[in-house]
Amino acid sequence: MTAFGKLIRTTAFRLTLAYLFLFALFAASLLGYFAWNTRRLITEQITSTVNAEIGEIDDIYGRRGLRGLVFTIENRALRPGANLYLVTTPNGQAIAGNVGSLAPGVMATNGWSETAYRRLEDQDNADHRALVRVTQLSGGFRLLIGRDLEERKRLFGIIANAAQWSLLIVVVLGLGGGVFVARRVLRRIDAMTGTTQRIMAGDLSGRLPVGRSGDELDRLAENLNAMLERIEALMMSLKEVSDNIAHDLKTPLTRLRNRAEEALASSGSDAEYRHALERTIEESDGLIRTFNALLMIARAESGQARGNMDDFDAAEVANGIHELYEPLAEEDGMSLRVKAASTRLHGNRELISQALANLVENAIKYGKPAPSAQPLSAGAAERMDGREILIEARRDGDQVLLSVSDHGPGIPEADRKHAVERFVRLEASRTQPGSGLGLSLASAVATLHGGELRLADAHPGLTATLAIPAAGASERVAGQTPDMSQKTA
Repeated sequence: MTAFGKLIRTTAFRLTLAYLFLFALFAASLLGYFAWNTRRLITEQITSTVNAEIGEIDDIYGRRGLRGLVFTIENRALRPGANLYLVTTPNGQAIAGNVGSLAPGVMATNGWSETAYRRLEDQDNADHRALVRVTQLSGGFRLLIGRDLEERKRLFGIIANAAQWSLLIVVVLGLGGGVFVARRVLRRIDAMTGTTQRIMAGDLSGRLPVGRSGDELDRLAENLNAMLERIEALMMSLKEVSDNIAHDLKTPLTRLRNRAEEALASSGSDAEYRHALERTIEESDGLIRTFNALLMIARAESGQARGNMDDFDAAEVANGIHELYEPLAEEDGMSLRVKAASTRLHGNRELISQALANLVENAIKYGKPAPSAQPLSAGAAERMDGREILIEARRDGDQVLLSVSDHGPGIPEADRKHAVERFVRLEASRTQPGSGLGLSLASAVATLHGGELRLADAHPGLTATLAIPAAGASERVAGQTPDMSQKTA
């Protein structure tokens, strides 16, 4: 398709033509109404003047007779720019006036008529148009008084000429403006089309150009760019999950196979076979937990859990997690304490509970204080503050904060962004069992609810906080797609 063909097919050009037609029709109607109204006013002025003059002359005829009538008509006919006057006898013979000829039958009919005429003093043979009124006087004499219509014709011609030029200018400027607007829009659409073609070819880093006008195309481009960033993040996340599964799950699967092969090769008794099967089941359960965590993260990232959201009390969740994990913490030499204020939260209770449970499990695993060279005093040993884990639920403005604080070695600030990636385990935690998905799931759940996972220093230790919009504030972010980063879950 040629450039001109693309241009005239654009919506902007077609809309311009439609508006141009409507505006031209409106302008023509307005000028037509003005011309018609001007013609009517001039006609009314002529009829008013002629009627008044007929009344005067009829009065003069009544008082002074035919001689006075003729004298008056002859005097008025000699004035510059005079009206048309004609007095005839009952048999139609002209006896006074300035009219040389009329259309046939005009003097025979009383009343108003528009007729062609020539004055007595006209040198040319061209006919003129006039609006005249014929009336019959006493004695059978007939009187004609009229006004030339040249002035009306000239004014109407001026208006018609102005209308023609106005419409021509409107059409030219409208077409020029339509071409300009259509070319401008077409350039932007072509730029967007080129970018989308590169994206469809596999270059997900392409973004639609955004101008500085802030018009509807800029807003559309901004929203599409946000969508593309989201798609690119999901694609990168999918690629990372695939890579993580290929690298991080290969080792336990290989270990599982080697143990089974070792059991077949070396075990001889039922007890040894049973022990090998128990280890295989334990390793399989760990793999199943890993895959369940990955599925839960994918579910949170895709927004599938958004349909199961409801209002609930964040304090109930905190107290339930405390009750569930308190025995486990005591077995590991830790104390678990809860500090929760009743506050309403809108979200998926199952996912938020799972995210808070992951934070508590991490605190129990990694929250033990580092061994100190100095022995603890009796008071410090009695309080055991260093082994205390605090679960807290509170309202902070428009957010509900669900936090877990410990007094362990914590996470260095430089590693906190890296710590929420899938399968990431920092050096200090590699000796502990786990898959490295706990913080990833917590971050994904927070992002699903329009919030975030915050990692902060507890001096010493780590405070992990789920910051989620409260029940009232969550309505303002409902329906928004969470903008997850490429590496966080």
